[in-house]
Amino acid sequence: MTESVKTKLKKYHMYINGEWVGSTSGEYFPSYNPATGEPWCYVAKGTAEDVDLAVKAAHQAFLNSEWSTMTYTERGRLVRRLGELIAERVEELAQFETLDNGKLIREMRGQLKYLPEFFYYYAGLADKIHGETLPIDKKDMFVFTSREPLGVVAAITPWNSPLYLTTLKLAPALVAGNTIVIKPSEMTSASLLELVKLVEEAGFPPGVVNVVTGFGMPVGDSLTSHPLVRRVAFTGGAESARHVVRNSAENFAKVTLELGGKSPNIVFDDADPDNAAMGIIAGIFGASGQSCVAGSRAFLHVDIYDKVMERLIDRVSKIKVGDPLQDETEMGPLATQAQLERVERYVAIGLEDGGKIAYGGKKPEHLTKGWYFEPTIFEHTDHASRITKEEIFGPVLSIIPFKSEEEVIQLANSTDYGLAAGIWVKDIAKAHRVAKAVRAGIVWVNTYRSISPIAPIGGSGLSGYGRESGYEAIHEYTQSKVVWINTSSEPMPDPFIMR
Repeated sequence: MTESVKTKLKKYHMYINGEWVGSTSGEYFPSYNPATGEPWCYVAKGTAEDVDLAVKAAHQAFLNSEWSTMTYTERGRLVRRLGELIAERVEELAQFETLDNGKLIREMRGQLKYLPEFFYYYAGLADKIHGETLPIDKKDMFVFTSREPLGVVAAITPWNSPLYLTTLKLAPALVAGNTIVIKPSEMTSASLLELVKLVEEAGFPPGVVNVVTGFGMPVGDSLTSHPLVRRVAFTGGAESARHVVRNSAENFAKVTLELGGKSPNIVFDDADPDNAAMGIIAGIFGASGQSCVAGSRAFLHVDIYDKVMERLIDRVSKIKVGDPLQDETEMGPLATQAQLERVERYVAIGLEDGGKIAYGGKKPEHLTKGWYFEPTIFEHTDHASRITKEEIFGPVLSIIPFKSEEEVIQLANSTDYGLAAGIWVKDIAKAHRVAKAVRAGIVWVNTYRSISPIAPIGGSGLSGYGRESGYEAIHEYTQSKVVWINTSSEPMPDPFIMR
């Protein structure tokens, strides 16, 4: 690419201590449009020195700024204002997100329209973060607890839903009184930097919110091991998470991990086959399968198998794959070239392991540019294939038949993940039994991928630990303090005199 072409592309700086700054290295790197496979902007390539500047700015803002003396109500007003500004910029932010990671523009419009609700919810909680009085077993003692912010939060966010997944960390961290340094994915930094412009416009004091862009080494590594970071909120893959945990151990920083999944969609014989088919499709082919909660395994009862498969193939064959900026498009590209290659490898593995492709399995012939892959359905006679056990993070669905409730619970739980599950059934008693038995942090019954700021999100095993969203997230960003007050008018006794 010639220098003249490079200069036409937008350049993004980092945001540190209330200022837009370039990297101390002076370097930039390209961000690619998944629909074309070509660069569309350049982003500052951060260094360990940039991380240190950002964390120290956040630390000072936490200790010695206007932010540190604000009431919780005042902080809540700022967070609500940020939500209002996002609501005013829905179309603009949606365009940036689609350019950056290839998600459908119509999906991003819907997500961005709802995103302010998370800021409103936490803004409303801001002055309701409280402790309790304790009925202590000591005379003349009044004892109470309070919840206090931790300090500097390091947020590491992935490429599949940058704005939504950042919001899950940013909103509760701020209302709790923390400051934050965000490291977005190097593949999708632009939409977050556009959002941070609204942080500035909302009136947050310098240093409260900071963004350092760049790669895992050195930016992510320096951030998660920095001695002034008290809390790490990470969303991403298991291997990176292990590195984050090792880094955080150096300073005993509190950590939450929201990782991947191999989520089951279980369809019982009394389910509505049309609803089940639509739910399965939404669960795996929405966002081109690039979702932590993607329902990548569908277990169909043998008595309803053919009915659901018929509806699945019929609707999936009509999915319009193409330019995510076009409103009529129903499935866009994968976010990166590496992700496309990963999907292709797993399709080959599925065939080697004896799976049968019922639909898809290759790149769309009508799309010569970009990182596209067809919605793909595999049929399996058992649960032994690697593609039924390992996360692919793409539009590949595995279908497995089952005969009994006990069998499907065993199959659904035969994974190291534990994030989400879907259950399609009319028998409400069975719905409760299976929801309890399935190992998942989120269970949807006769629906899939529903979200709300009121409901917590999180999993177990290789899906991570800790919770985002809901009131539980407030406890992830605060710590308890206990205060003992002696209400007696009597002087303290001499502790060395026996009584």
